[in-house]
Formats: sequence, structure tokens, C-alpha cells
Amino acid sequence: MCMSQLSSEHKFRKNSNVENLSPQVIRQIAKEMSELVSSPPEGIKVFINDEDITDIQAVIEGPAGTPYAGGSFRVKLVLGKDFPTGPPKGYFMTKIFHPNVAKNGEICVNTLKKDWKSELGLKHILLTVKCLLIVPNPESALNEEAGKLLLERYDDYCQRAKMMTEIHAHPPKFAKEGLEMDPTSSSVGTIFKGVGGPLAKKHATEKSKTLSDKKNLKLMKDKKRTLKRL
Repeated sequence: MCMSQLSSEHKFRKNSNVENLSPQVIRQIAKEMSELVSSPPEGIKVFINDEDITDIQAVIEGPAGTPYAGGSFRVKLVLGKDFPTGPPKGYFMTKIFHPNVAKNGEICVNTLKKDWKSELGLKHILLTVKCLLIVPNPESALNEEAGKLLLERYDDYCQRAKMMTEIHAHPPKFAKEGLEMDPTSSSVGTIFKGVGGPLAKKHATEKSKTLSDKKNLKLMKDKKRTLKRL
């Protein structure tokens, strides 16, 4: 986990609200969280904090057909003292380029503002946030640059959003290429027969993985440099 995520989590932990909520509300939250874990909505995974049931965090998969596809976005709901009369605040803890998400991660969506109703549950909120990835609303943009690009230069908006997704929305996965194969494979045995056996195979595998790691790291650095220039 990167340092920015750690600092964000530390900041949000201080917002624990257990002591400010009634036992009835806490029981309702616990019930909803349990249901979300046992029957999660498609593309949403919820995590329960046993020490603080009001610490509501989930990972939302970037919907297919959007610039966020392939990404995993961590979100956080912060419950106020007046919850559920007042809406919670929603934050993306994963960096994202989106018209309705501010630089500090705060989410702007009507469900969490003027359209809030006390009977709306946590599942509805998370599904609304997921829908926001599919249909952004540039009219209420917190990120004016993203909103302007979405309206005026959609291809540039998609490119920027995709790049941010690739860099921040999932840990780097380095492909295992070259000679790293199933040890039982006959082709592997043939290749290394008489030239060092298992030790030679291990050395070649490690060398191949190192080259692959370096290649992927270079690609990631190039993307970050490109993003800074935008």
C-alpha cells in the first residue's frame, strides 16, 4: 500500500462515530453490513471493521465500457452525528480522475445531498457511486478540469481517466514471461537437460522475471511522467 493511502486511512480513522450514534442505528448498520458481505452487489466488495462498525469501506470494480474498467477503487462512507437523518459523506480513497470527485476524494452526488432520504441504505449509496463511474454528471463537477474535458474533449477525458486508473486503481502486476513454466513441462526439461538442470532453470526464470519487472516499472514511470504533463 502506498503512503498516500496510508495517510488517507489514518485521517479517516479519526472520524469514528460509534459514540455519537444510538444503539438502534448501530444495530441497523451492523445488519446492513452483514447483508452486504453475505450478498454483495455485483462489482462491489465490502469490508467490516470489527473494532468500528461505522468504518464503512468497500472496493468498487471499474465498470466495463468506461475509462475505469479494470480498476479497483476503494471508497469510504463517513457517517455524521445526525445519521441517518443526515446523509453520510462519501470519499474515494483511490485516486481517480472524475468530474464528481474532488482532489481530496470527496464525492458529489445528489443521493448524498439534496436527494438524501433516511430510509436509503448503504447498498443504495454504494450502487449510486458505482453508477457515477458509468454516468458522470459534469453539471455538478467538483473537478472542473475533468468536467470540462468530459463535455468538450471526451477522448482526452477518457485517456486521462484511463491513465489514472492504470497508475492508481490497482497494484502493479508484473507478467511472468519467458522461461517461467510448469516444472513438469517436457519442453522445460528438454531445454535445460545437460545444462545445469533445475539450477539453470531457476536462474533463467529469475533473470526473465527481473527483466519483466524492469520493463513494467519503466512503463509505469513513463505513464506518470505523461500524466504530469497533462
